[in-house]
Amino acid sequence: MQTRLTMNAARQSDAISIARVLCILGVVYVHAWTGLSGADLEQLRGTSQESLRWVLMEIFGHSAVPLLGLISGWLVSGSSRTRDWGSHVGRKMQTILLPMLTWNALGILLVSGAAFLFHMLAPVPHSAEWIVQELFIVSRNPDINVQMPFLRDLFLCMLAAPLLVRLPRWLLMTVAGIALACQITGLGPPVLMRPSILFFFVIGMLARRGTLADRTAALPFAAAAVPFILLMSFQLILILRPGPDPSGVPGAALDMAVRIAAALFFWRLSWALAASPARGLLLKIEPYAFLLFCVHLILIWLGGPLLGMLFGKMGSPFYPFYLIAQPFLILAAVVLLGTLLSRVAPGAAAFLSGGRLRET
Repeated sequence: MQTRLTMNAARQSDAISIARVLCILGVVYVHAWTGLSGADLEQLRGTSQESLRWVLMEIFGHSAVPLLGLISGWLVSGSSRTRDWGSHVGRKMQTILLPMLTWNALGILLVSGAAFLFHMLAPVPHSAEWIVQELFIVSRNPDINVQMPFLRDLFLCMLAAPLLVRLPRWLLMTVAGIALACQITGLGPPVLMRPSILFFFVIGMLARRGTLADRTAALPFAAAAVPFILLMSFQLILILRPGPDPSGVPGAALDMAVRIAAALFFWRLSWALAASPARGLLLKIEPYAFLLFCVHLILIWLGGPLLGMLFGKMGSPFYPFYLIAQPFLILAAVVLLGTLLSRVAPGAAAFLSGGRLRET
């Protein structure tokens, strides 16, 4: 019995690591280089390539991200160190806040610098307020590192974690309900840019107190996949059909339903992969996942146009191959960058990866 519990704990740890890899690779599709402006993308609405982009974004990007918040709530709820507010916040500043600020600064330096030097089409500083918003994400999403509101809101969740872990179950459910209502009704900014992150963070805490993770892992694979497939298919039909995107409270409610189903499905998928031949490769990638999350948009801003000269912009015959390959091309660049940093400057590698990378 004890051996079985130990094996399950080890597989659970592996599944968490694998889920991070799947989620963060999927996020790249949300920000994939197209070579087109928003207006130009709208002109291609309904074409096969634009539809492929939406399918990849929704299935692997928007829908997988909630699992990252859920995992964070699960892990922090299970740590005895969370209750010591001072040391807990200090650790999260080192592993979340300071890396976020540094990568935001590097984004301004590298992306805006390239725009100045090489006349690249990219955001450039035009006011002190713009720089403050890019660095600290005070009240709007940044223009360069548009993925960073996740880390910003996650850090705020971590600030509240020592209080949240002390709340009774009914109060935690109340917090989750309020966060869900805020997400659906569009409330939250500037306190939380994405209230859904708090919702999934708290759901992760609740899951830790119960058996949700174990029960989801024990589901037949089809039972976890079918709700996600049905809800995602319905959402894609609404998105891909001609006309405006689904909006308002009904559209936001459907989106959250899809994300909840997706979090359960991707956890079940991660659990399956933790006992598959792919386990070893995915676990080798996991230490680079945080670095990939932080740096991928800088790489897209800088490298996207260069590879776009070879494959073409969206609408070109070879662009679909480029679109599908982008997460893996960026992963290769990040593994190279992380390996070099770990060997040349292990302190910088550890800091920029939130403590995930050490000297190799």
